[in-house]
Amino acid sequence: MQRDLYEILCHWKRDANRRPLLVRGARQVGKTYLVDEFGRREFTSLITLNFEKNPEYKDIFNSLEPTDILEKIILFTGKGIEPGKTLLFFDEVQDCPSAIMALRYFYEEMPSLHVIAAGSLVEFTLESENFHIPVGRIQYIYLFPMSFGEFMEASGEKELRNYICDHNKLPRLPESLHAKLNEYIRRYFILGGMPAVVQQYCKTGDMIACQRIQRAIVDTYQDDFGKYSKKLKHRYLDRVYNAVPKMVGRKFVYAHVDNTIKSRELKAALELLEKAGVVKKIKRTSGAGLPLEAGTKNSFFKVLFLDVGLLHAVNGIYPDTAKAKDFTTLFKGAVAEQFVGQELLAYQSPYSKPLLYYWVREAKNSSAELDYLIQKDGEIIPIEVKSGPTGRLRSMHMFMENYQVRRGIKISQAPYGSENQIISLPLYALEGFMRKYCDSNGNQLKPTGEMHP
Repeated sequence: MQRDLYEILCHWKRDANRRPLLVRGARQVGKTYLVDEFGRREFTSLITLNFEKNPEYKDIFNSLEPTDILEKIILFTGKGIEPGKTLLFFDEVQDCPSAIMALRYFYEEMPSLHVIAAGSLVEFTLESENFHIPVGRIQYIYLFPMSFGEFMEASGEKELRNYICDHNKLPRLPESLHAKLNEYIRRYFILGGMPAVVQQYCKTGDMIACQRIQRAIVDTYQDDFGKYSKKLKHRYLDRVYNAVPKMVGRKFVYAHVDNTIKSRELKAALELLEKAGVVKKIKRTSGAGLPLEAGTKNSFFKVLFLDVGLLHAVNGIYPDTAKAKDFTTLFKGAVAEQFVGQELLAYQSPYSKPLLYYWVREAKNSSAELDYLIQKDGEIIPIEVKSGPTGRLRSMHMFMENYQVRRGIKISQAPYGSENQIISLPLYALEGFMRKYCDSNGNQLKPTGEMHP
């Protein structure tokens, strides 16, 4: 299965000023698969050191001198290393912090050697008190579950994906294609973007087998708790982990998780789950100006789960989605908000840690709220997820008027439309809108048709 990040890796390979790459992301989002495919297809040889599978490899990094490290790698693996033709891959690198430190010296002393590291729980190593991050010597890149566009492509619909990314074509989209795309949305809502699930579906079409894989992934995350919760009781992690999927789309309140546990204990548990990439905070911001981060209040936030398919697995709402006529009303709108949040994460710049924001009017007895705010091309764009083809969009109009915002986005199951500075996007068209503009670093995002070498 092709991932959009593959092209980023190809650019990195060709960049004469590249730095060693550290791929960050939650467990089972496809980091190892992506780097392995990249190494086998783009290099003459690939050498992988998996520190979880082979703990003896840690002895290689008793010295941080690159020539010593390469000599030991050759002895351990029996494989030769040729800069420019060999990709050196450190997998599950969180189990060997010295290997992360060594990346600095590869950058400084062997810049011609291509080195990539990855790890599911690497955030805990990077943020540990006794670890010194080699600032400016490593390039970070973030990987998430497969986006809806990647799911479409894996399903054999690359041309249709490219077609709907062109907003000039959306107003003329035939009703039959609109219906077909909404059925793909329904399928994605159930399956989500975990690569193992998508691969199983594309091979067999067996939804029950896919649900078993989802359940196994959910259980795997719980099995990981012991790896990063030595000082925290598992009960707190379990409580928060099982509560988050039920609280998507709503203000997160610790008392709603378990009012018998102190909020500071639940807060620590939530922070650990966010480090592991299992949950993502959506910060509340005033929206008064850029950057959006400047207007945030840490005590107010919502949460996303890692993946919309896993959300179904935890909440057991498969039958509701299978029968629903309007997907945006599922689970009180939480499923659609989860989907939109995932898409926004997927199409931000992969080079920086992505952030999500929402807005609530800070006035007594006010119910005005916008599901997301994004910043693009130096402007704020409000996003509201609505059920049905119509909606009064009071919060949207209020925000746009108060802050002189020139356009807003309504996302629903309805076809594409545009009226009074508000663009109505079908759920499946969010990728095209995001790729139409520049990323957060000012780089022009390429359309999907140009993504693969």
